Amino acid sequence: MRTLFYLFSSCLLILSAYWAYSVNYTTRAAERRVAVIEHKIIEETDKIEVLNAEWAYLNRPERLTRLAEANFEILRLVPVRADHYGTVAEIAEPSDGLGGLISNTLSAAARDETDN
Repeated sequence: MRTLFYLFSSCLLILSAYWAYSVNYTTRAAERRVAVIEHKIIEETDKIEVLNAEWAYLNRPERLTRLAEANFEILRLVPVRADHYGTVAEIAEPSDGLGGLISNTLSAAARDETDN
């Protein structure tokens, strides 16, 4: 009986050692994959920062003005000036159409809510 117990205990010890080593190596492999992915994320973040800097450089107002002037014959772009903009007072409030539909819907919903 003791022999059977010792044999069972030895097998259990070997199986648990194998399980511990397999978990250890699986964890190490997962850590390596995470490190590789984190490195790729850092590289992509750096690339995005470079692209944002290039975008800001290419969209400088003085550069765009020069391009608009150089390609005026093709594009017919004019420089933006302050008199191209209107004031808030010049904006008409919609009394009919979509604006009226929205205000009617909102007022009907408010009435339904107060009735309940």
